[in-house]
Parts: sequence; C-alpha cells; structure tokens
Amino acid sequence: MLATGVVGAVDDPWIRWDWTTRHLDVIGAALSQHIELTVVAVGLGVLIALPLGLLAWRERVLRGPVISLTGILYTIPSLALFSLLIPITGLSILTAEIGLVSYTLLILIRNIVTGLDAVPAEVREAARGMGYRPRKQLFQVEIPLAIPSIMAGIRIATVTTIGLVTVTALIGEGGLGSLIYDGLLRDFKTPLLIGSVLSVALALVADLSLSGLQRVITPWSRGRATT
Repeated sequence: MLATGVVGAVDDPWIRWDWTTRHLDVIGAALSQHIELTVVAVGLGVLIALPLGLLAWRERVLRGPVISLTGILYTIPSLALFSLLIPITGLSILTAEIGLVSYTLLILIRNIVTGLDAVPAEVREAARGMGYRPRKQLFQVEIPLAIPSIMAGIRIATVTTIGLVTVTALIGEGGLGSLIYDGLLRDFKTPLLIGSVLSVALALVADLSLSGLQRVITPWSRGRATT
C-alpha cells in the first residue's frame, strides 16, 4: 500500500498544496499502479471472454451455464471475493487481478453474445452465398459487425474496473485507492480528495479514449448513424 506518512488535523483544508507538491512521486506511483491494474484486468478479461463468448453464442446449450457462472462471480461482493482468495494467493497483485478479471467476464461475454446475435440474418445469407466458410464468415463478417457491442462492453468493464481497483487498497494493491484509504484512516482530506478526483478523471479519460478508438475502427457505424 502506498502510504503518505502524514497525519492531518481535523481542521485541515480540503487541499494542502504544499503536501501535494511534496508527494507528487507518491501520487504518480499510485496513478501508475491504478492504470496497470486496470489494463491487465481488462486485457485478461477480453482474452478469456472472447472464446467463452463465441462458445456461448455458437452452442446455445452452454449459453445459460456460461452466463450463470460469470453472473455468480459478478454478484460476489468484492471484499468477500478477496477474502476467499487471500488464503490461497496472499496479499498480492495476483489476488487483486483474479478478483478484477472475474468482474469483467459477465459484462464482456454478454456484449459479445449480444453483438453476434444482432448481426442481420440476410448478411449471413449473403456471406454464405459469396462462398464464405464459417470461420471466414465469423472473422470477416460477423465479428466486425459485432464490434460496436463488444467495444461497449469493454468500455463498461474498464470504467467498472477503475472503480473496483480502489477497493484493492484493502489488500495493499489499490493504486489511487491507497490515497483514499490513507486519507480516511488519517482523517486527512488532501490524499482522499486527490485519489477520488484522479479516479473519476481516469474513468472519464478511459471511456472517451475507448469511444474514440471505436469510432476509428468502425467507420461504417458513423455513416449508418447519420443516415
């Protein structure tokens, strides 16, 4: 956990700029760890969710079990999940990432299945009429058309993960959550406020960046939206 080592008085102002300037390295390290935890969690979540989402979409008999299992993981309170993992993986980044990845799966898999289900039947028929084999049709027709839904899931998972990373401060791996937790413990408003504001700002920047990326990789959706 990133400790500030400063005890504030009850009448401290909301922001003590002298403390902030003296602890820019602490704030930078917390922000860097927050981004790293988020990127790794969402990246691993996508790698796991893509094959599971494709499997749930193709094999409808497996759709219920896959959605139900990931739904159970999603409904477990974060502190309870971390408590279950600590005896196995300890107070480590691995514990944090297992929990964070688990919370991305339901969001990502649902959006993958929804996006693929939304591909028009006539488009599939046209692809088959043009001689596309199932694998080629999947990767060159169906997945590209499902990208807006998939990207929407990634955006939601990313913003959700940024919020959840703050909770991992309780196991010593909280990024900006460490500043928030330290501020609460010490009744010191400055790190609490900085951690909170930067968490919100990070979520906004991530969402806007992913939205821009989606517009770049799906130019056809922009044209369709304006017609």
